[in-house]
Amino acid sequence: MAACALPASAAAPTKRQLQQIEAQLRQHVTTLSSDEYGGREPGTPGETLTLRYLARQWFDIGLESGTNDPGNAWFAPVELVERVPQGSRAQFMHGKRRVVVPEGGSFVVTSGLRSLIENAPLVYVGKSTGGDGARTELAGRVAVILDSEAPPPESAKPSPGGAAARPVDRAGRLLESGAAAVLTVLDGDRSLEDVMARRRRAGYALSGEKLGGDLEVFLSADAASQLLAASSAPTLASLRTAGAVPGFSAKPLGITGSFEATNRETRIKTHNLIGKLEGRRPGSGAVVLMAHWDHFGKCAQPPAEKQICPGAVDNASGLSVITEVARQLSSGKPLERDVYFVATTGEELGLLGAMAFAENPPFPLGSIVAAFNVDSTGLVPAGLPVSVIGQGMTELDAGIAKVLKAMKRKLAPGDSANAFARRQDSWALMQHDVPAVMVSTSYSDPARLQAFMDTIYHRPYDEAARVIYGGMVDDVLIQTELVRFFADTKLWPGAGAAAGAK
Repeated sequence: MAACALPASAAAPTKRQLQQIEAQLRQHVTTLSSDEYGGREPGTPGETLTLRYLARQWFDIGLESGTNDPGNAWFAPVELVERVPQGSRAQFMHGKRRVVVPEGGSFVVTSGLRSLIENAPLVYVGKSTGGDGARTELAGRVAVILDSEAPPPESAKPSPGGAAARPVDRAGRLLESGAAAVLTVLDGDRSLEDVMARRRRAGYALSGEKLGGDLEVFLSADAASQLLAASSAPTLASLRTAGAVPGFSAKPLGITGSFEATNRETRIKTHNLIGKLEGRRPGSGAVVLMAHWDHFGKCAQPPAEKQICPGAVDNASGLSVITEVARQLSSGKPLERDVYFVATTGEELGLLGAMAFAENPPFPLGSIVAAFNVDSTGLVPAGLPVSVIGQGMTELDAGIAKVLKAMKRKLAPGDSANAFARRQDSWALMQHDVPAVMVSTSYSDPARLQAFMDTIYHRPYDEAARVIYGGMVDDVLIQTELVRFFADTKLWPGAGAAAGAK
């Protein structure tokens, strides 16, 4: 079928144009989420098929390589480190006497390959989350905290849009404050089995990223009670009472601990795909459009009938949208600013491909005037309001509002969609002060979105047959006009463009 490009304006497309865009989207989603692609897991043949398909589409559309690296055209290498817990050992002493806790009552983990501390004093720190004043009292000691004393969630940054609250990482803060290890007594809602099920999963990071070697120890409430009783230390109830008193100071428990944890490490070589539509005014800044290509590969075991997670909505849909936006833009009037199209790896592993792009960009990050991520569209029919994930967190809101008004599109009220801000790739760019958001119709119908999350998300049922294409077509039109607006130096001078031009 012949490709269809819209006029270089916000003029309403014809019915035939809409049908042709939908046909292209359907082709991409069906191909990328097929069994042949094996769930698009990084470092597998599914990655090779995925990136070759996208690169061929982008090249035929008229993009050029955007890596700006002659040695790695189109495909920017990203090396990931996978670490899986292997060994866990905990031993406690009261003076010269060993205190035995029930078998299976403790679990020790580390972010490094191997971490070991020996005979470190245990100190109950109450509700403390560390800080400058805690370094002296924590140095060389094991900070003991109670899970039931978890502080209320907090937002990462105050913002007009109201960032979604997240739990306070007490263990991380105490380790940063000098604790040799953190021991969490699971006296709250979490059980040791819950923690072990979660923390025994593989952890991922970018190669070269400092992974530390910190130690975390988890102790069941029963094991902790027996340990305290055998050591003539206060009971858990007494510790809770003492920790609730304002101005509580860290209390030594008269117990020392020796802990060891090991991991198995695997290196995964994967890639970001970067294409470029060159602007006619070099040095005036850049607009970035991105979507992650990776998914989970095989995610179920026999006797399950479906074993591959195809990732049609998450995120063959986003890849399809940015590909069709590239088609519209490359066939229209040349834009002033460069436009980069980025298909990222490792999003499902922790936004790692986007982090790699931000840490080793093919051009100065300060030159990005706007970045738009597309993730998990294809959930709603045409004509719904538009949500901005990241509303109030960047300088882009005014420009986005102008584009939507010109297109006669309604902006969804409120900022509930910001609950997803940290769960998608634009968040990784925001941490480097890049103005990045996600604009989509799929997040403006909470009921549909919740139904997807509850029954299909990250499961083998995320198939092409379930994708709704009306909203995807809308997203192509919206993203196209957003890029045209922000790539125009008169419509959007952009602080980032000025920084990049220096």
